[in-house]
This record gives sequence, C-alpha cells and structure tokens, in this order.
Amino acid sequence: MTETATQPLELLSELIEKTKQNGAEAADAIYMEGRSLSVSWRLGKSEGIEHAEAAEVGLRALIGKKQAIASSTDLSGNALDELARRVPAMAKSVPDDPFCGLADKALLARAIPDLELLDSAEPTPERLMEMAAAAEDAARAVEGITNSEGAGAGFGASRVALATSDGFAGEYSGTNYSVSASVLAGEGTHMERDYDYAQACFLEDLEAPEAIGRRAGERAVKRLEPRKVASQQIPVVYDQRVAGGLLRHFARAINGAAIARGTSFLKDSLDKPVFAKGIRITDDPRKLRGLRSRPFDGEGVATGALDLIEDGRLTSWLLESRSARQLKLVTKGHAGRGVAGLPAPGVSNLYLNPGEASPAELIADIDQGFLVTELIGMGVNGVTGDYSRGAGGFWIEKGELTGNLKEMFARALPANDLAFRYGIDAPTVRIDGMTLAGA
Repeated sequence: MTETATQPLELLSELIEKTKQNGAEAADAIYMEGRSLSVSWRLGKSEGIEHAEAAEVGLRALIGKKQAIASSTDLSGNALDELARRVPAMAKSVPDDPFCGLADKALLARAIPDLELLDSAEPTPERLMEMAAAAEDAARAVEGITNSEGAGAGFGASRVALATSDGFAGEYSGTNYSVSASVLAGEGTHMERDYDYAQACFLEDLEAPEAIGRRAGERAVKRLEPRKVASQQIPVVYDQRVAGGLLRHFARAINGAAIARGTSFLKDSLDKPVFAKGIRITDDPRKLRGLRSRPFDGEGVATGALDLIEDGRLTSWLLESRSARQLKLVTKGHAGRGVAGLPAPGVSNLYLNPGEASPAELIADIDQGFLVTELIGMGVNGVTGDYSRGAGGFWIEKGELTGNLKEMFARALPANDLAFRYGIDAPTVRIDGMTLAGA
C-alpha cells in the first residue's frame, strides 16, 4: 500500500490527542485506505479499465454518555485540526446514550497476528485483460452460448488502522483478486443468462478464469427450455451459490442490536436448538487468507473463531460493546466499522460446516423438487421470520419460495461441498416441505 506523509497510526494518535485537548473524555479513530483496478471485456474486446484510490479518516469523540462521529477524506493538517474541534462540539449537543463507550480495555487485542491477507504481487492491466478474456472465451466456447454480457477481472488492496485513547493501536492490510463472466444461451424470446465468479486474497489461490467461464456457460445452457409446475410443497435444494443467503438471514436475526430492541424472531432462542442436531455454524475472523479476515474488530477487540451454532444450538449473539452492555453480556469481537458510522455487530468469515452426503446423494431421493440457483427480491421479515422470495433455478421457469426461517433452519440439511468463495459460505443445502408458488 502507499504510505501517507504521516504513517496512519501516528496520524490517528495525533488526532486523538487533539480531540482530547478540545474537550473529549475518550476517543477512537479509524483510517481506511484502498485502491482498485478493474477491467471489463466483451465479445473479444476491451470495454474499459477503471482505477480508483481513496483514503479516509473517521473520528469518534465521547463526553460522559454522549458521543458523535464524523469523517474526512481531506487528511491535511488543517482539515484534521478542524475535525478534532468539530466532533467534540457535536458530542456536547446530542442526547445521552447510556450504553455508549469504548470497548473494555481487558478485551483489546494485545498482538496483531499475520493472517496472510496481503499478496506482494500486483497485476498489470494487461494481465487482468488476459484473465477476463480467458473467462469469456471459455464461456462462449460452450455449445449453445449465443451472446455475452461480458467478463471482468479486478484487483484491490486495502489498509485499515485503528487507535483508541485507551492505548490500542493496530493495523492490517489485504488484497483481493476477482474474475467473473456472464453469458446468454438460446435465441430470441427463448434466451437464458447465467454467470459465475470467484475471488481470493492471493492470485495463486484464485480459480482459473477458464474454469469460471466454462461454468458460467454450462449454467446458462442448462437453463434453456424450462418447465412449469403447479404450486405445491416440495423439497428445495439451495445451490452453493445462494445457500450463503440463509446464513445472512441467520446473522441478521442474531444481531445484538436487533436482540436488544426485541425485533428478531430469534430473540428468545439463546442456548436453545435453532438448527437440527449436528449442525455447526462458525464465524472465523482469523482464517488464514480469509476474504473477510481481521486480527481485531472495529473497536480493537481481539477476534477469534466462534461456533455460533453448536450441535444445532444457538450459543451467542453477535455483539459489539454497546449492544453487549444493553444485554449485560460481553462482546467477543464482532464489531464492524466504517469511517462514518458507529461500531455495529457483524460477521467475518461465516460458514455452515459441511455434512456427510454429496450434493448428488442429497437429492437422490427427491421425486420432484426445486434446485435454486438464483434468488430475487428481499421478502424476509426479520421480526416474524416469514420468508417469501422469488427464485430461479432448474426444472421450472420461475417461482416464489415461502416458509418461515425458524422452520427452515430446523430442517436445513447441508451437503459436503463447502467451498470458501464469498466470505459468507455454505455447502449445498436441502430443506424439505417448503411451499413453491408455481408460475
């Protein structure tokens, strides 16, 4: 990563000190830097190159039980001096928040482990073009592919530094590589599209562009000549690509802020069975080369792997310091943070541990069912757990899946094909007894 005129931790330390001189009793500050390079390719030709760089600072000031936060993309001395004056003044004018405050000093990370997030290599635009071209060529080579929406490849590098007035100071950097392809099969009004993509922290870990393109083409061709079915209750199998969405719904349902407000359908489920026995869901922020790994959270709290579901039982809420205080619990390092917002609960590398059956074995006894490869819309009620989403997949042209997440979680059966591709990952998942409203 590029270096600022003043190193990030030094910059943040000076900013915090000035903030305290201007009346703050406590403060923390975060620095985020990033740069990206992406290319697009369609029908054998380049469609453009995009490059972006940005660096920002966010500052939080606390006075008694009041807090305020502001950010700046101007890192000059005058701009940061103004930020250090403005944020404490803002804090004095807001209502009290009885639960605000920095993280408990005893929970702060004492060491910053190397999680292997930063690749020393950096691709040229020409190399990214080669990757995008290889993906599209492989997709268009699949018999039945008639057009292309294009392919792309990208590189990103990021740097995060955090400091608090309680003495925490830490930073880490990471890289990300990606490649994607989207193509169409068929002709006229009988066309179908599909896609595939992959990403990794290290270029050497990224799946071959040719494999990604070929899979995109094969998926598009398989969608041709769909059939319709009547509305019915059937087994539904979520493809790897969409099964992670179930985990996102689960994570939102155990978010400490929602639990404290009493607005989650799982609010009374702590230490109770939520999934079937044998199911385990893990959040691991220290996974080596993990897409969402981090050595400390958005408050400087040490991170560590945690089984949120163990043998089907819910073991913990997702907490940061504020929601933990509301619930009279202790945060376990799940605070997310941007430069312009307060810390909030979130996940890192969240995944459903694999089962024993292969995807083929998981569906072998299904006489009639629905393999979901695409979900549409956001028809999920976080208060009741009611679930109603448009879906696309195989065997029918289109449909609406309905059910209740509590019941869906309890019936979820994972296959053995877990792959870490998206940051929130699940193997193929089967759920029996869902309602499909046919077209």
